[in-house]
Amino acid sequence: MSAEIPRRSSARSDGPARSPWVHVAQAAAALAAGMGVGRFVYTPILPLMHAQAGLSAGAGANLATANYVGYLAGALAGILLPALVRSSTALRGSLIVLTGTLATMPFTHSIAVWIVLRLVAGAASALIFVIAVSSLLRRLRTHPAHLPGWAFGGVGAGIALSGLLVLALRPVADWQAAWWGSAGLTAVLTALSWNLRVELQPAPAPARAPAPEPALGTALGTATATDSLAVTPARSPRTHRWFTALFVSYTLEGVGYIVAGTFLVAAIEQASPGWIGSGAWVLVGLAAVPSSALWAWLGRRWSRPDLLLAALVIQAAAIALPALVGGVAAALISAFLFGATFLGVSTIALAAGSHLRFPRSVALLTAGYSVGQILGPLVVTPLLRHGYHQALLLAASVVLAAALAAAVLRIGFPHHAGAARPTAPGRQTAPARADGQ
Repeated sequence: MSAEIPRRSSARSDGPARSPWVHVAQAAAALAAGMGVGRFVYTPILPLMHAQAGLSAGAGANLATANYVGYLAGALAGILLPALVRSSTALRGSLIVLTGTLATMPFTHSIAVWIVLRLVAGAASALIFVIAVSSLLRRLRTHPAHLPGWAFGGVGAGIALSGLLVLALRPVADWQAAWWGSAGLTAVLTALSWNLRVELQPAPAPARAPAPEPALGTALGTATATDSLAVTPARSPRTHRWFTALFVSYTLEGVGYIVAGTFLVAAIEQASPGWIGSGAWVLVGLAAVPSSALWAWLGRRWSRPDLLLAALVIQAAAIALPALVGGVAAALISAFLFGATFLGVSTIALAAGSHLRFPRSVALLTAGYSVGQILGPLVVTPLLRHGYHQALLLAASVVLAAALAAAVLRIGFPHHAGAARPTAPGRQTAPARADGQ
């Protein structure tokens, strides 16, 4: 009975009920703006800035790092200031700020100003992501799990749309037009997501039920409010060794994947100039659209350690392929496999952390992943004077190391961890029964 009261109250305050697909579409538009365009449009524009704006490879890496530092700051703001997560004003303001930073990039050639703009854009992207994800978890918690998976496909759709935009503009315009075009695209997506219903109040904790699993809700590396709750396992299994392996794997993935996510187009165009690089980025986005829903579905049939190992091995091969084999086919296969795995790895890893019932698992995994993203471009910067192929090979090696850590995770992994209940920090609860009731 108590679980029904918040839902009726929410319905009165939010207006008449509507199809969940409307919410999915609006959240997907917000994620497409904040992540697909705001965060990742830099990847296909980077080669144009090298060729036309005089941006060096090292400076390009610094711009990428600034964006990832801003993203971490924005994610932390969403965690430490939960009122932001429930604010339509914060969502709309972040969308406007993000659009403004994209539109301002062409007005200067100052590296320092570009760094500031990408830093602010990263913070805005993170807030958009946090708010949209919290809204999905709140509004769709009683609906089938594939719905939020399709909403996360907005990230891939934004990547594909921004790649198509740059591909269409590059024969007739320059790097400045590409930034202005991306700002226009973000403005359109902002309009589509403007009326997204945010989380107006914290979701009530389910009575005598397992803690919610944040596999999709944190797919790109930001913890949700639910992870601030302590978890009391039924039998207090000793999960430290498995969580340590998972943490190492996911942190290394953050280092390796972001190198490809930043420099893949530039690396492909280094060997195959023309449309292939931007075309490959479009394929990355298209492959990412169904990936979260697909990996979540596979997780119902295979163990998470096995899926994580498989996804990381596939991703390592995808990152190394354009550095080892030239040509259109290799570039497109690399793009497809990378797009199909980078969201999937997050989906699987965060679900595994939740399954282990390790205290604050999502927040800890998020921290490692975010730090890895910041370190990635910095680690490969000394290699960029020789081009991007060595950087991709190093990134592939790091992802393979992440796969080795995932292989360790498979040894004795507790596939049937005891049920748990979320509790406020410092409170004690009676152990849950083995059946979770």
